[in-house]
Amino acid sequence: MRWWQAGIIYHVYPRSFVDSGGDGIGDLAGITSRLDYLAALGVDAVWISPFYRSPMADFGYDVADHTDVDPLFGTLADFDALVAEAHRRKIRVLVDFVPNHTSDAHPWFRAARSSRDHPKRDWYLWADPAPGGGPPNNWRSVFGGPAWTLDERTGQYYYHAYLPEQPDLNWRHPEVRAAQCDVLRFWLRRGVDGFRVDACRQLVKDERLRDNPVNPDYHPGLPPYQALLPVFTAERPELLDVLGELRRTLDQHRGDGVLLGEMYLPVERLPRYYGANGEGLHLPSNTQLISCPYRAADIAALIRRYEAALPDHAWPNWMLGNHDRSRIATRVGAAQARVAAMLLLTLRGTPILYYGDEIGMTDVAVPEHLVRDPYARRVPHLAVGRDPERSPMQWSPGPHAGFCPPGATPWLPVSPDADRVNVARQDRDPASLLALYRRLIALRRAERALSVGRCTDVAAHGDVLTYRRTHADRDLLVALNLAGRPVTVPLPHPGRVLLGTDADRAGDHVEGTLPLRGDEGVILAPPRGCGPTASP
Repeated sequence: MRWWQAGIIYHVYPRSFVDSGGDGIGDLAGITSRLDYLAALGVDAVWISPFYRSPMADFGYDVADHTDVDPLFGTLADFDALVAEAHRRKIRVLVDFVPNHTSDAHPWFRAARSSRDHPKRDWYLWADPAPGGGPPNNWRSVFGGPAWTLDERTGQYYYHAYLPEQPDLNWRHPEVRAAQCDVLRFWLRRGVDGFRVDACRQLVKDERLRDNPVNPDYHPGLPPYQALLPVFTAERPELLDVLGELRRTLDQHRGDGVLLGEMYLPVERLPRYYGANGEGLHLPSNTQLISCPYRAADIAALIRRYEAALPDHAWPNWMLGNHDRSRIATRVGAAQARVAAMLLLTLRGTPILYYGDEIGMTDVAVPEHLVRDPYARRVPHLAVGRDPERSPMQWSPGPHAGFCPPGATPWLPVSPDADRVNVARQDRDPASLLALYRRLIALRRAERALSVGRCTDVAAHGDVLTYRRTHADRDLLVALNLAGRPVTVPLPHPGRVLLGTDADRAGDHVEGTLPLRGDEGVILAPPRGCGPTASP
């Protein structure tokens, strides 16, 4: 059993976690200063979004130097100190690896665009204009508009899946693959324990540059990118070879490392990226809880489909949110955020927590003049962008919620509820959401049925979701009321409450029926001396 199978990963967006320098932007030293908090929470690894040198057109996902730290975030010495201090607390460090594209300010691209004959020209994707002029084909940018930009100097277009400032690399070129594997080795030598691979399903594109087909289900309420099906710009067959090479590079240098791949895909399409025999990604990211309707029947169906799709060598993973999607407390409300926490931390698979969700942070409304997200600026009529879920971490009451010094201006607005919703206040409250997360994580660590056991008998009973977690002779029942009204669920066998989302249920004996308050979840174990608890 690998550490990341029983472990918990905590996702930090570094600009928004802790500002130690007083410029309103979070940094590496700030993360280091809060490692005791993460250790007390009980997580096993911290995944850090990009901190590399960058013009910040997409806040670090436009990398200009893969092997250095941007001065906004500190220095390589600061990174080394973070890794050392994290490891001293037995916390692993995962970093974002951004292989699909670079910044247009990267030396590789500057060389590539200098001449059609430059040796690095084919490190990127170039094409002549269409016969009648204009872009070579109909491919669209995720961030709106065509995915091709004309380079006036050389007369060719270059491809960018995202911003024009983010030209895509040509992963069919062996020198690109070798250079990017060298990037992995650089960070592995500095003690990194694994990587989250950004935009990995888009790494390989169609050699013939064929037009993507029209999406028959598109309507004007969807982002323009979804007007086409990305048949020729994502999930190409050669992608498995690329992922295999990344995996071999990791395995050669860190036998217990982990590759987490960004994959916004239905669960039925995730298994192929583990590799036929487990030689691909360790964890193709399962983001489906973010978009699944928050209803017992829908979530039960999702869990069953995911479990049924996974081959024996594949390990599941779950997340409630991330830096690109609305926060869970915004989507389901403060009361259900407690139930969702129990859901995430009792499902089979590696849980990935997004910073601030453990205290119930919500999306923060960002006035138009303060919008920073390039997606929101390029597609303003469709969405508020990603700024709301990237707001500064709320550490304490007072100026800027303790994110930065009082005289600084945070790069994004702090939530107006920060004086009420913050770590300092919840740290002292045994009934707080933070306290619940700590208890759930501690119980998950203590109960192998929860950390590595099987997940069976997944069912919906009206608004109540139930499932069993079993390991050896241990058999636990999880029951989650996804509605605000009290319900009673039949219980064929007696049970004892190990943990409830309300702090007053632990130790309760239940028999015959299980009463659940509105917005309540419980974990039941067999009473001492009794056999296993069966699901309703």
